[in-house]
Amino acid sequence: MNAQELSWYALWGAAALYAIAMVVSSIHLSRVADAKAAAKGKVPAAVGAARSREGSAPVSSASAAVPPAVRSQATGIARSTTLVGAILNGVGVAARGVEAGHAPWSTMYEYTITGSFVAAVVFLIVQSRRDVSYLAPGVTGFATIALGIGLTTLYQESTGLQPALQSFWLVIHVSIAIISTGVFIVAAVATVLQLMRDYRGEELAVVAEARHAAARLVRRWRNANVGTLKRWKWLEGVPEPATLEALAFRLHAVGFVLWTFTVMAGAVWAEHAWGRYWGWDPKEVWSFVIWVIYAAYLHARTTQGWAGRRSAVLALAGFVALIMNFTVVNLYFQGMHTYA
Repeated sequence: MNAQELSWYALWGAAALYAIAMVVSSIHLSRVADAKAAAKGKVPAAVGAARSREGSAPVSSASAAVPPAVRSQATGIARSTTLVGAILNGVGVAARGVEAGHAPWSTMYEYTITGSFVAAVVFLIVQSRRDVSYLAPGVTGFATIALGIGLTTLYQESTGLQPALQSFWLVIHVSIAIISTGVFIVAAVATVLQLMRDYRGEELAVVAEARHAAARLVRRWRNANVGTLKRWKWLEGVPEPATLEALAFRLHAVGFVLWTFTVMAGAVWAEHAWGRYWGWDPKEVWSFVIWVIYAAYLHARTTQGWAGRRSAVLALAGFVALIMNFTVVNLYFQGMHTYA
């Protein structure tokens, strides 16, 4: 088996394992939601019993733990398949580098397979420090789709590097860009969950209001949307929006620092390769736009008191710009960075 075949098989194996992890972690999230819903019904009785005992402390809803079977079986399978998938993903990237004879970051295909690997690794690192299993369906789902598109649509035979890419800056500039992209992917998953959790909480509040109010319109809205509320019941297994927002903010801050270095390193590399730091190339412009959006998000979040939905939408706008920079700009805009 040569390096090309090893890379191909390893990446397809990684995609399959990521897909399995996505399904299993989704099932786990649904079970956690059911367990929390069942625990909520038992908490009032427990509180009453606790208060009836002399010197005992009230029992809070946080004490209603998820059943061990839910945690050990589903979570174990999801973590194991994600870990093995990430290892195979890394093997596929390394084998591609051996096949190409250079760092495997010169085409959209190579960027995609490496970005998927980094996103999975970032998730596993965060998972090792705190329980973020609720991010697993989104991260592994994104990695599955990215690898599938890369292997079926973006794949290219390995070729030599163009003269402008034959520089040590390829390792520095592009590797940091890929790492920051992986961090932004995990942060975007947390932000999407934050918005979904926030909107569902608002919907449930409206339903609760409808139970006590006489407004016909509110009751009519409840009847029309009760099916939707049931379908999104799995969101009960996700932490509160404030917790998700805090996690997303930390990840975005790390990603922003890395992206700042990416833009700066790209400018230095451009001066070495083309004799100018800035040339209004489409890739350069969009990279700067991404930097501005994320800078605005961090500034508004920390100094202007923006929190909740407004800051989340701004963060997602930055992620959309990041995806457009990789897809639309690479495929439809001609410039100095058109290597794919």
